Amino acid sequence: MANTNKATFFNCVLMISLLLTISVNEGRVFGSRFSPKREINSTCDSLYGAQEGDNCFTITPSFNISPDLFFKINPNINCDKIFVGQWNCVHGSLN
Repeated sequence: MANTNKATFFNCVLMISLLLTISVNEGRVFGSRFSPKREINSTCDSLYGAQEGDNCFTITPSFNISPDLFFKINPNINCDKIFVGQWNCVHGSLN
């Protein structure tokens, strides 16, 4: 009976190891409900060079653009570190 329990335990460990290896190689985690992030393509039609004191929430109303669209057409923007002269897209579209 002890040999059966050891064999069952070993088989379970082996199966879990195999599943985890496959999961890591596939780039997924079992049980995860997150889908891969879909890439958003955007086209910029007009740029604005940031001025002293500008931030994301002072630029958006100035150009009548929603913060959501602003962040999508400026995907790498860091609102805490906008610098004078930084080019930001203020009119654009999503593809």
